[in-house]
Amino acid sequence: MTPARPSISVLCCAAALALACLGSLTLTRDLAASTAWHATGDQATDSLYRLARQSLNRGDYRRAAGLFQQVRSRDPKAAIAADALYWQAYAMYRAGGTAGLETALSSLTSLAAEHPRASVAGDARELRVRVCGALASQGDERCAAEISARASAAANARVSTTTTSVSHGRGSSDQQQDCPDEDDDERVAALNALLQMDADRALPLLEKTLARRDRCSVTLRRKAVFLVSQKRDAKAADILLNAVRTDPDGDVREQAVFWLGQLHDDRAVTILEELLKTEKDEGVLDKAIFALSQQKSPRAAALLRDIAVRDNAPKDLREKAIFWLGQQHSGDNAEMLMNLYRRVDDEDLKDKIIFSVSQIRSSATDKFLMDLALDEKQDVEMRKKALFWAGQNRTVDVQGLAGIYDRVANQEMREQVIFVLAQRKDPASVDKLVDIARNDKDREMRKKALFWLGQSRDPRVIKLLEEILNK
Repeated sequence: MTPARPSISVLCCAAALALACLGSLTLTRDLAASTAWHATGDQATDSLYRLARQSLNRGDYRRAAGLFQQVRSRDPKAAIAADALYWQAYAMYRAGGTAGLETALSSLTSLAAEHPRASVAGDARELRVRVCGALASQGDERCAAEISARASAAANARVSTTTTSVSHGRGSSDQQQDCPDEDDDERVAALNALLQMDADRALPLLEKTLARRDRCSVTLRRKAVFLVSQKRDAKAADILLNAVRTDPDGDVREQAVFWLGQLHDDRAVTILEELLKTEKDEGVLDKAIFALSQQKSPRAAALLRDIAVRDNAPKDLREKAIFWLGQQHSGDNAEMLMNLYRRVDDEDLKDKIIFSVSQIRSSATDKFLMDLALDEKQDVEMRKKALFWAGQNRTVDVQGLAGIYDRVANQEMREQVIFVLAQRKDPASVDKLVDIARNDKDREMRKKALFWLGQSRDPRVIKLLEEILNK
């Protein structure tokens, strides 16, 4: 049986976190879905609305805006008119250009005045921040002032009834109950827009946001960490370092650790070393290991090696350190991992070491894997995994793999050699499989070789099959 490829889900964490954070900076409505509206009873109005949505979904923004304007004009007081105003503004925002943005802003102003309690009111406020941010970047002074005011308000906002500090740890729904969160996206959008306009003004506000400790600011602080990370300079590093050290919410600190690792600040290694000695939160520790792996300094690599060999370190952390050491393709790492294999007894750690060694491709690592596959003192599952990963390395020639088949008596190992040869898909591997299928004394081995040969289109296989059928 082929050993399962080691989980490398940690490779996705950067993308996952970025998407999670960016998700909070996008409009909350799904264009592919219908807005929560009910048929008006006016067939013409309903048809116009559906046509407008179809145009919007196709990206025909100017036509969609015109159709939404017609919907609104038919009955300006109806609930559907509020939705139409919102989507008209959104369509013009997507159409772009100064004129389109100004039209979008005008529609949003009308929506706020005419339908203040509409179901789209919250989304409309967030969209207004985006539209104004785009206009401000083009020199619109009124929008620039509005963005600055909204960003300042976001950083200074307090909820008087929910100022209890949370305990050091991961936030929970209980800790944030009764917290009004409908304005978070609008606040984040305002801070983000100011960051794009004037980072020097935005960073102090983001720092102030991260200094808040009322429980209703937890979600906002988590999003602020991502925004700070986009400004890759010493000041941003200072803010993230402080969040790692002092924020009471585990998720905030976890994200701060992750983004700190992307900044490549020399001080980050010191903080990460401190965290690995004192931190208890598994999520934060996980991100600290990943952040260390992103640092290119010899000191960071040494810390990873120290965790990998430390017997009293949590096994999960050792496994992750071993994985990332293999991704660095270092000869020093390879030597340490090969020596570590001989010292550990835990099968999970051995498994991770075999995989990581296989990623550091060299004559030394190839020999280690092949020797392990032949070592009858080792557990057969470890030998099979070593053989599998050796077979994945094209630097290991087929003759060497085929030679293992002739040197081992264990049936599981011989089956594994057949499987590994079948994965190579080259003439030399087909030659060996044909030889096994034709000449091996073990009927089961002949059958397995024939099975895998059946996946090949090599003409020699057809000849072999004809020979067998004509016996």
